[in-house]
Formats: sequence, structure tokens, C-alpha cells
Amino acid sequence: MFFPISSIFFFFFLVSGSILSISSSSWFGAWIGLELNLLSFIPLITIKMNPYFSEAALKYFLIQALASTVIILSSSIFMLFPNYSSLLLLLALFLKLGVAPFHFWFPQVMEGLLWPQAFILMSIQKLAPMFLISYLMTNMILTKILIIFSILSALIGAIGGLNVLKLRTILAYSSINHMSWMLIAISMNEMLWLTYFLFYILISSSIVFLFNTIQAFSFSDLLNSNFKNSFYSLSLPLALLSLGGLPPFTGFIPKWMMIQILMSNYMIVPLFFFLVSALITLYFYMRILIPFLLMQNLMMSFNTKLSPYSYNFPFLSMFFFNFLGLIFPIPFLFS
Repeated sequence: MFFPISSIFFFFFLVSGSILSISSSSWFGAWIGLELNLLSFIPLITIKMNPYFSEAALKYFLIQALASTVIILSSSIFMLFPNYSSLLLLLALFLKLGVAPFHFWFPQVMEGLLWPQAFILMSIQKLAPMFLISYLMTNMILTKILIIFSILSALIGAIGGLNVLKLRTILAYSSINHMSWMLIAISMNEMLWLTYFLFYILISSSIVFLFNTIQAFSFSDLLNSNFKNSFYSLSLPLALLSLGGLPPFTGFIPKWMMIQILMSNYMIVPLFFFLVSALITLYFYMRILIPFLLMQNLMMSFNTKLSPYSYNFPFLSMFFFNFLGLIFPIPFLFS
């Protein structure tokens, strides 16, 4: 199990806090939901007594508390200074998400987490702040600021992952890069970013499941890993390529949708930076995959009779999801 039964209570309030923030009609209600979410996630981080987990929990708490303070202060002066308070709210939400240049805490916290907690930080914890950012996109100035920060996040998320050998740090910078695509999607279409987010969660979950299965936290752990069958060792490279957005895997579908939208809105300059960042992220995925495939020696170890361990229905579902781009390419590419 990813979490013990005793943690269900905290997980319930974690999700409830996100739902409360998303559905709230006031910034005060959204702030309460964010605080409930924060206080529920801290016990999940420190579920095992370890100095690294405690350090990650403290860093996460301090950053989120600072952002929450800015949110409650800016919301209290919203009626007096709507433009300034909206800008402060946007910057505070950027800090909560780890958007560049407020990303400094995100890789550090990720490095101090186990894989299940890291996945929550990359997925559920982004949901409420992203919705709140979409609610702010009624001002053209804020929209332009959002586009600038999304371009910066795309470049830093790509460049930051170079020459990194720790898997959680690599996925942290990858998350920053993917978040940039979602942010620029918010500036154009409220539901488009949610579609991208769902694709990102499903692809990331298969990768985190594999890393958690073999307890790989660094590049050397991955090279020395011993998968119980070759089906798992084959699925990891394919899932990483899908996360990188390589066609024709599923991860390319939301990127292609974004490319079409950006071109139709004549946003050529942002599109150029996003495509460059996507190529860089594919490069550092390939740095992982090529030595891994050589070490695994798939052709010699392949066994057509899979063990019962292979028939894990949730994982098989996630695995085949990465091939939706191969099965249904036409409707997505030409719609």
C-alpha cells in the first residue's frame, strides 16, 4: 500500500480542502480550503519519522504559510485596491505552485519525499491553486503576466533538469515545465488546462508507480534495479517518452492541442520557447533511458509468460493509456 489505513483521515481532508477552495465564492473561503489542504498534507509527509521527511515538511509548511499570508492580506484589501490585490493574489498562487522564479523550494521538497507523497505534490496539490488562477484571468494585464511567467517556467523547468541524477528532482523540474503549458492554457481556455492536467496525472502516475515498485530514487538505483519481469522494464521507457510528449505517444496529444491553440491565436513567440523547452526535456529523459535499456538487456531477458505480479489491473490500465496516441491519433491531431 502507498499509505497506511490510518492516513485515510488526512487524505480525506486533503481532498476536501481542495474542493472547498475550488467551489468557494470568496477568497476567504478559498484560503480556508488551502489551509485545510496544507494541514492535511503535512502529516502525510511525516508519516515515517525521518529527518529528511521532517525537513521537507518544514520547508513546505513555511513556503505555503507565507503564500497563504499574502493571500489573506491581499483579499482583505481587494475592494480598496483591486488591481494591486489581484496581482498579489496571482504571485502568491505562483509561490504555492512553485512557478518560476518561485520554484526554488519545489525540487528541494520533492527530494525529501517518498514517491506516493511526491505524486500528491505533483498532482492534487496543484489543483486548487490552478483553479484559483483561472478565476483571476479577467484582467488583460494579469493574463500577460501569466504568459510571461509560463514562458519562464518552461525554460527553467527544462534547463534545471539537465545534469541532474536524482529522479525526484528530475520529475520536479519536469512538473515545472508541464505546469507552464497548463498556465498558458489557462490564459486562453479554462477547460483546456484541465484536459492537459488529467493527461499529466495519468502519465505521471504510471512512472511514479514503477519508481516506487523498485524503490529507485537516483540514476544509479535505476541502473541497478531488478524488475520482476521485462514487461515493467519495457513500460518505464515508454511512459517517460510519453511524459516528454514524444509523438505518437499519449503525452503528445495535449501538447498538440496546445500547439494548435497557440498557432490559432498567433502566439508564435511563446510557442517557440515552449517547443524548445519540450526538446530539452526529451533530451534529459533520453539520458536516463539509453543507459537503462542497455543495462536491462530486454531482448535476452524477455519472457513471454508473465508472472502474476504483472497482472496489476491499475498499472496495466495506466500502461495502455500511454498508447492512446497510437490507437486514436486521427481525432486528436486533426480536430
